[in-house]
Amino acid sequence: MARRIAAGAAYGGGSVGLIGAATVGLVLAEVQLAKRQVGGGTAPVPPSANGRYGVAFAGPTDPLRFVMLGDSTAAGQGVRRAGQTPGALLASGLAAVAERPVDLRNVALPGARSDDLDRQVSLVLADPSGVPDVCVIMIGANDVTHRMPATQSVRCLSTAVRRLRTAGAEVVVGTCPDLGTIEPVYQPLRWLARRVSRQLAAAQTIGAVEQGGRTVSLGDLLGPEFEANPRELFGPDNYHPSAEGYATAAMAMLPTLCAVLGLWPESDHLDGSRREDMLPVAKAASQAAREAGTEVTGARAPWALLKHRRRRRLPAHTEPAKRHGVDAADGGPPPPAPPPSGSGATWRPARERP
Repeated sequence: MARRIAAGAAYGGGSVGLIGAATVGLVLAEVQLAKRQVGGGTAPVPPSANGRYGVAFAGPTDPLRFVMLGDSTAAGQGVRRAGQTPGALLASGLAAVAERPVDLRNVALPGARSDDLDRQVSLVLADPSGVPDVCVIMIGANDVTHRMPATQSVRCLSTAVRRLRTAGAEVVVGTCPDLGTIEPVYQPLRWLARRVSRQLAAAQTIGAVEQGGRTVSLGDLLGPEFEANPRELFGPDNYHPSAEGYATAAMAMLPTLCAVLGLWPESDHLDGSRREDMLPVAKAASQAAREAGTEVTGARAPWALLKHRRRRRLPAHTEPAKRHGVDAADGGPPPPAPPPSGSGATWRPARERP
């Protein structure tokens, strides 16, 4: 299905249906019930996290230019402090690993769907300061909830990645999250939401990788945590992540963000002990959609690398990254990366630990 969606996006195909007509009545009833419960609270307006991080590393080298694009998840809706947004967390981590200042610009728009990426990319490329070194795109949830045709969604994302790559920017895409993890959504809508989300995520991976980008599957990355601790990982509107939820997602993306800039100590060589492999891009995309936190990067067409990068703690000797002279978290250092997968440890940001 993901291959069909991606092919339709590439060759101008129409909409590809994702659910059977026999379930439409039941799904619509479930949707209305979910709408009354999801977003029952109020999500604060995303705080602006734009600015310079890692000023302690200022030197003769120009700062890295980093841009966030996408929807409310990329903007950080649901938290009240700039340092809790994914853009600030990633900029802080990138500055600490690179030991170099990072200038963050966030053009993401809450409520945006993939067809808004054209406007966002135009804003980025019109910036007089120049083309960014790396861009992170987080998009897809609103495409699903607003029933945007999957082929159109992937076509818009692929075009955005191509424009940024052609201009010279590296691109990392956080694919559509698993909407089946949202607490107020019940069966069978939960099952359908999970299926549609994963199909779109896989198709996004195919489209982005074929245009020279890398992807990290967000999927059900927070699924077990959402189910066990929904009040901690959801924001006040029961839909957007909380500060801890954003931190978990951001730290999953940081290794790929660093790798694409040549900063991570791991190479793109495959590690069989971590179930890494070189696969046809459609198969790699499908596997990544099923296992959150998985990176897919293009190799020789039609092959792609399936990577499970270790998440490492930030160097202990570095000072906290800062934004305009203030700690990036508005009062404390950025949270450390969680322990490596398989360590058995449960990670929580330092200020959330008992």
